[in-house]
Amino acid sequence: ENTCAVNSDIVGKSAHYIASLVGIKVPEDTKILVAEIKGVGAEYPLSREKLSPVLACIKANSREEGFKYCEEMLNLGGLGHSAVIHSTNKEVQKQFGLRMKACRLIVNSPSAQGGIGDIYNAFIPSLTLGCGSYGKNSVSQNVTATHLINVKRLANRKNNMQWFKLPPKVFFEKHATQYLAKMPNISRAFIVTDPGMVELGYVDTVTHYLQQHLNDVKVGVFSEVEPDPSDETVFKGAEMMRSFKPDVIIALGGGSAMDAAKGMWLFYEYPETKFFGIKQKFLDIRKRTCKFPTLGQKAQFVAIPTTSGTGSEVTPFAVITDKKNNIKYPLADYELTPDVAIIDPQFVMTVPPHVTADTGMDVLTHAIEAYVSIMANDYTDGLALKAIDLVFKYLPRAYKNGNDEEAREKMHNASAIAGMAFANAFLGINHSLAHKLGPEFHIPHGRANAILMPHVIRYNAIKPRKHALFPKYEHFVADERYAHIARTLGLPASTVEEGVESLVQAIISLGKELNINMSIAGQGVKQEAFENVVDVLSERAFEDQCTPANPKLPLISELKEVYKQAYKGV
Repeated sequence: ENTCAVNSDIVGKSAHYIASLVGIKVPEDTKILVAEIKGVGAEYPLSREKLSPVLACIKANSREEGFKYCEEMLNLGGLGHSAVIHSTNKEVQKQFGLRMKACRLIVNSPSAQGGIGDIYNAFIPSLTLGCGSYGKNSVSQNVTATHLINVKRLANRKNNMQWFKLPPKVFFEKHATQYLAKMPNISRAFIVTDPGMVELGYVDTVTHYLQQHLNDVKVGVFSEVEPDPSDETVFKGAEMMRSFKPDVIIALGGGSAMDAAKGMWLFYEYPETKFFGIKQKFLDIRKRTCKFPTLGQKAQFVAIPTTSGTGSEVTPFAVITDKKNNIKYPLADYELTPDVAIIDPQFVMTVPPHVTADTGMDVLTHAIEAYVSIMANDYTDGLALKAIDLVFKYLPRAYKNGNDEEAREKMHNASAIAGMAFANAFLGINHSLAHKLGPEFHIPHGRANAILMPHVIRYNAIKPRKHALFPKYEHFVADERYAHIARTLGLPASTVEEGVESLVQAIISLGKELNINMSIAGQGVKQEAFENVVDVLSERAFEDQCTPANPKLPLISELKEVYKQAYKGV
């Protein structure tokens, strides 16, 4: 009160908590506190910056009076930084921009994110927000000679164009691998796989089709891919490629083989590429800080999955592990999308039941997370719903009878279809949490997803305190979308709440039918070991690349609570 400074106790707190500090009772889900004040200045403390969900409201009798209040408030709070206006009147927007002494002038967008740039407008993304000579700074943006001038930018809200990208060619059904016998413009093929594919004879099958080619295709094989492929494996394979000089790279195997092959493809064509740059996270995959080079200059890329789970054959993603530091680098760029995907169920007939179960639940997680993602759209929704339907119909059959050709084929299709959905809509915290949980306790990725899924759905279905940030995601709809999934599956959903819980129970029943112990404790994890790392895992999950597309922006404490619920299980 005496200094007119912000009380540090309110920083980061909810409106409900702040109100309680001063003895005001408001509903717990209150988003904003608004107080009417009569003027601007030291005698009106709420006219200063508040750094909290507390707003001051001043009634102006005219446009001119309103502009004067804004100018006074800028002068009081600090010139040069940012000013925001919400108005549909173009002339008012223009006059506001001309009169306000601020270097970032934000129109019809949240001021907190609008100043940072790109999310809601075309400002260059930056957290170095200079205030120019208005605020006695030497620059108004980043440091260059031009920033000695006060540069103003009026940022209108933009229409953020979306996209839908897939491999140019997708072949499916049994023996679809025969495409290799007539694939154009190939003469030197390099197969990237793991030792198991050699033992099962699958490498011989692929080689057989290549040998039928009219071009007398030469074949090289790298069969040393390990689970969670390392950078050393990628560099070794890329070096062999530079010696062999393939014009087509064929990834044959599960997610590890396809991820390794994508990394080899990148370093074969561009050996100077650095992991440090390409591993960086992003808000918009099309606007990365470090651009991926254009792939396909030396070789086409063919992906042939031998498990029904990752969907990597149709996605722009790969995960490579820094072996020295034991850190996983998630690589993501549409340049990593294969040129050809071959969904041939002949390669999944020998997958063991427990792997069928784990990978099948991974497919389900991909599809459900893509459907409720903040980036879900008309093009991805149908794919996600179809994949969900296929999993519930055919995963139990494929698990109980590995020789059921129809079930195997349908699950193989479901994996690719779900991959197409999340390649464009992305995933959420189910995968963020599983990415950290699985390696820590050696729980297979799909099983970790299955254990977490009921608790993630229940968490995501509760209206958020912090809204996710994406211009196309105008309001929270995750609960309604979960209920819609339930209805498409024929589950009880007379209300949204009933639909959400019906879906949760269906997932629990499916997990039990697949003999998955639906708890972290049930995977042999001792409570002491879990408690020792849950804080670190929660923090790492918050930082995961999948978290930004979740329908709720989580707190680390909330992620920890999801982990704790999953430890106890259902």
